[in-house]
Amino acid sequence: MKKIFRLILIIIIFILLFIFFNILVKPKYKTVLIEGSLISDYYKSELDHEVIILGDCEVYANFSPMEMYKEKGIKSYVRGSSQQMLWQSYYILKETLNYEKPKLVVFSVGALRNGEDKINEAYNRLAIDNMKWSKEKVDIIKASMTDEESFLSYVLPILRYHERISELSEEDINYLFKNNTVSYNGFIINKEVKSLENLPLKKKLPSYDFSKRNLEYLDKIVKLCKDNGIKLLLIKAPSVYPYWYEEHEEFIKAYTKDKEIDYLNLLNLTDEIGIDFSTDTYDGGLHLNLNGAIKNSKYFAAYLKNHYELTDYKNDPIYDKLLENYEKQK
Repeated sequence: MKKIFRLILIIIIFILLFIFFNILVKPKYKTVLIEGSLISDYYKSELDHEVIILGDCEVYANFSPMEMYKEKGIKSYVRGSSQQMLWQSYYILKETLNYEKPKLVVFSVGALRNGEDKINEAYNRLAIDNMKWSKEKVDIIKASMTDEESFLSYVLPILRYHERISELSEEDINYLFKNNTVSYNGFIINKEVKSLENLPLKKKLPSYDFSKRNLEYLDKIVKLCKDNGIKLLLIKAPSVYPYWYEEHEEFIKAYTKDKEIDYLNLLNLTDEIGIDFSTDTYDGGLHLNLNGAIKNSKYFAAYLKNHYELTDYKNDPIYDKLLENYEKQK
């Protein structure tokens, strides 16, 4: 009996140690590469958002839900991630619908430029590592994996990150069991200023067509929204680089007309928004800094309020507390 008890105890200890080391070696994304925490921040929100914004860095750097709430009382959340692929946007939206049903989904078409040649394990991990387990997480892993990756390495982080045992940092210890948010409803504050000096040369592309796979998943996003009675707005964020070619613009205009969905190009409205690329960007025009994001978000909030039937939630106690913390951080 004692031998059985000891064996059971050893097995339990082994399992607990295995779980512990999986948590220990997995990147925490709290002080370094904080973009890896954006997807998981969502689960800690109130999950009553009328607007969900999807896309790559052009959304989490350029759109501040707190400014949109402050301006027009809009409850919104940015479910963006670095170099978010179209299939990732689709499965993240599907997962979101397990938690709530927004009135409006906003999708940033800049992500259409992320073709199969941009598939990268590092970006996959930033989008997927901290998703909760669900059918959608299984699907997003299968859709995103590179040839060198294995599904099991997403299930058991120690298979991928075991070498970090000898590289553990203070972050790994401090955030071992601590899971604070790094964003304000998916928006990352960046106060740095790096003005737009000279744009790189506008290269002629061998093809201006978006990949077939991207268009298939864009169709899926359109269908998912229509099947759930959700309005869909495609946007081009006000980032001047990478280039948004006229051929891209003409395609999106034709696509949205054919699908009978809305499209707004904010890049063409930077003067009206008041964006000054000598002061309102932190990396020479790729992304807006806090000052630029405030201007963009105020304009966008007014646009949404004028074009969609959104509720004014001003004076919501939970959002007021979020706004108070956000203003302090600003």
